[in-house]
Amino acid sequence: MKILLTGANGYIGMRLLPQLLKEGHKVVCAVRDETRFSISGEMRDQIEVVEIDFLKNVESGKLPQDIEAAYFLIHSMSASTDTFDKMEAQTAKNFNSYMAKTGVKQVVYLSGIVNDEQLSKHLQSRKNVEQILYQGPFELTVLRAGIIVGSGSSSFEIIRDLCEKLPVMITPKWVLTKTQPIAIRDVIAFLTGVLGRPETYNASFDIAGPDVLSYKEMLVQYAKARGFKNWILTVPVMTPKLSSYWLYFVTSTSYKLAMNLVDSMKIEVVAKDRRLQEILNIEPHTYREAIDLAFKKIEQNQVISSWKDSMVSGRFKKDLGQFIQVPKYGVLTDKKAIKVDHPEQVLSNIWKIGGENGWYYGNRLWKIRGFLDKLFGGVGLRRGRTHAHKIYAGDSLDFWRVLLADREGKRLLLFAEMKLPGEAWLEFKIDKDQVLHQTATFRPRGLKGRLYWYSLVPFHYFIFGGMVRNIAKTP
Repeated sequence: MKILLTGANGYIGMRLLPQLLKEGHKVVCAVRDETRFSISGEMRDQIEVVEIDFLKNVESGKLPQDIEAAYFLIHSMSASTDTFDKMEAQTAKNFNSYMAKTGVKQVVYLSGIVNDEQLSKHLQSRKNVEQILYQGPFELTVLRAGIIVGSGSSSFEIIRDLCEKLPVMITPKWVLTKTQPIAIRDVIAFLTGVLGRPETYNASFDIAGPDVLSYKEMLVQYAKARGFKNWILTVPVMTPKLSSYWLYFVTSTSYKLAMNLVDSMKIEVVAKDRRLQEILNIEPHTYREAIDLAFKKIEQNQVISSWKDSMVSGRFKKDLGQFIQVPKYGVLTDKKAIKVDHPEQVLSNIWKIGGENGWYYGNRLWKIRGFLDKLFGGVGLRRGRTHAHKIYAGDSLDFWRVLLADREGKRLLLFAEMKLPGEAWLEFKIDKDQVLHQTATFRPRGLKGRLYWYSLVPFHYFIFGGMVRNIAKTP
């Protein structure tokens, strides 16, 4: 079957793609920016990629006409706190227009559980999108999920940050709200299971795990699964805004996402039926099993995707291609070069930079810079990196974004997503003479930008110098 996968470089899309290929389907991946589609060359050879921004005017001839099924996995909750519902509605309308030009028979939409009488703006938006998609020229299957638990999911990473960084928590009263989490592998099983099943056409189904838990119980069970105890005190005085700041500073989430999550966490998200589980004969994993499965992937360095690689996790909103050419004029630079004896081993060092491995020199100073960045509304260092040894264009890397990761050309180029009075690049390259070049480039924004750069020159001397020397070291 020929399938269109929208949101292909999102958290769910990246998990769904290999399963569709494994089942023998031909997949057309729709992405806004092909340069940040974080997949291996081997997988890219098996698919067709088209660049489409579903927020923009519909363009004819963008999609193959012989598409038989499609997945609608486009959400805008992290992009805005006030207009994301309008963005999601426009996206759905444009999607319907694109589908009208193809032979698509079925569309599968992953929505949220909307059984509560009073819905948050986020869940109301998901319900509105359902209604728009039901007007499309296809048979629609809607899967309504609650919190998704898996390595790299936003919910899992937030719970992980809270539990492992705060053994004692003073929490807002929404932690007592009931929810019904579901393991990511069960979500993928449902998404693939409904494909081509007439009994699922023009119908909406709740999908969830077997456990109905409060957020507090989820935190307690996580700590127990990881072998430690946490103490949680609930208070009624934390406003939504204070709660959002609490999530933003303690976890790796963005402030916009934190605001929308807090708004949704006040609403009970509990499934009302098991129809689809019975139709597809799927028995979902428990919450504890979902945690254990997530850590197996983490410990084996097999995390396929992370919400933190999404562009909305940082301040970088433009196409990566606009920044790959590092400017040469009107910029300030710090250049370091060192001869290396074993370029392949040095290249491996470069490919391990950031995350738990750190930055090879002055890690405490990097952490201070990350804390200051978070304090002023930036992304900080908590995003880390998705893979321990792999890097793809578009990946987040602490408070950097990967612009280019060319292993064969021995070049890694990063763009800064931290709060800066200007734009910054960090490049590592090994040339044919086996010389490692490390170049920091800064394009200042006015006098403030220049003062910022020159005030950090003494730190650059030690940090960048120590970094290039340690990267060049081999056993």
